[in-house]
Amino acid sequence: MVSVPRLVIAAPASGSGKTTVATGLMAAFAGRGLAVSPHKVGPDYIDPGYHALATGRPGRNLDAYMCGPGLIAPLFTHGASGCDLAVVEGVMGLYDGASGQGELASTAQVSKLLRAPVVLVVDASSQSRSVAALVHGFASWDPEVRIGGVILNKVASDRHEALLREALDESGLPVLGVLRRAPQVATPSRHLGLVPVAERQTDALDAVRAMGDRVREGCDLDALMALARSAPELSDEAWEPEPQPSPEVRPVVAVAGGAAFTFAYAEHAELLTAAGAEVVVFDPLRDEKLPPGTAGLVIGGGFPEVYAPELSANEPLRRAVTDLALSGAPVAAECAGLLYLARELDGRPMCGVLDASARMSERLTLGYRQAVAVSDSVLAVAGTRLRGHEFHRTVLEPGAGATPAWGLHQPERRVEGFVQRGVHASYLHTHWAAEPGVARRFVEQCRG
Repeated sequence: MVSVPRLVIAAPASGSGKTTVATGLMAAFAGRGLAVSPHKVGPDYIDPGYHALATGRPGRNLDAYMCGPGLIAPLFTHGASGCDLAVVEGVMGLYDGASGQGELASTAQVSKLLRAPVVLVVDASSQSRSVAALVHGFASWDPEVRIGGVILNKVASDRHEALLREALDESGLPVLGVLRRAPQVATPSRHLGLVPVAERQTDALDAVRAMGDRVREGCDLDALMALARSAPELSDEAWEPEPQPSPEVRPVVAVAGGAAFTFAYAEHAELLTAAGAEVVVFDPLRDEKLPPGTAGLVIGGGFPEVYAPELSANEPLRRAVTDLALSGAPVAAECAGLLYLARELDGRPMCGVLDASARMSERLTLGYRQAVAVSDSVLAVAGTRLRGHEFHRTVLEPGAGATPAWGLHQPERRVEGFVQRGVHASYLHTHWAAEPGVARRFVEQCRG
């Protein structure tokens, strides 16, 4: 049995202030000297970067679509091990999940799987007494979801706060915090959401500090901690990457990082390490060589379109990546990595490993996907089924090679990505904890 005090921070809709409140709570409790475990519902990579700044621990995702409901509590317990408190930021509205699949991957489902109390963050900027009806509706919609209190956000004045509190007195739910409008805490956004921490480290630290100050001043931290401690014990065993027999040689797996490649799940590096690899992070914006002894390469997601000039200008590294790929070494590229391996991005030369051209688009491609491996690759054998997520505003032409990576079955049927030599490149983001064999197979291929 595992007992970790925990809270899920949810909202009626996106834009209500979940990220501000969740990150602020993490920073405020960490400022009290507590070990705080940060989590994010869904596939988002950017918010966990702010969570990590607030807590000093890796931000971890809890995605019931990609990993399955059965892994949510084990992954949570793995991340929260040894912590005094866990704060879970929700996604979208409380009851919003995978399109057309009921509660799957919703914040509500995750709160039930974790048996965690929910704090509802309400944007109160354009209402007064109606807030009670809104909160009542969310609290009564699913009796298995336990909403333990409300934090009112974007409150205009003392008079406005008094009206809101009076209305909520009738709901029976306590007001655990009141936050006034504070534009100075806002974090900049662009085409795929917040600007990642790695691109604005100093400003991001200031923003996280401001969020913590704002929450500390406006919220009842003692009451919130008491609510977190009311969560019952979890009987699920913690997820752990299965260690492989100690190899004589640990192949070096280079993992792209830095400001251009910020999208990564913490479990991927843990799985690679457990499979026997030595994981070394490098920055394609700065490093002109791959790490010494690189036997395999992982290039995850991020924003190469923002840094196309700098990536293109680093010709020595582009040549090194191309040479490694042409040698047949294992290369796994997701989304941004796919673009980096292309011939060009917005007219600027990239690595040229793939005979494809990428460009920015006005159209956002977004959503969960069901996928099956079309052919054997360094990641999977043909027929392997995984669930993933697409999230990009770029277009690649052609979108698939002679040997595609995946056949997608949701929402439409199509093939996507490239498998050639040791390269597996695709737009699809996947979570390897759902299929640990992916990491093991990749490391085995690195051993040759």
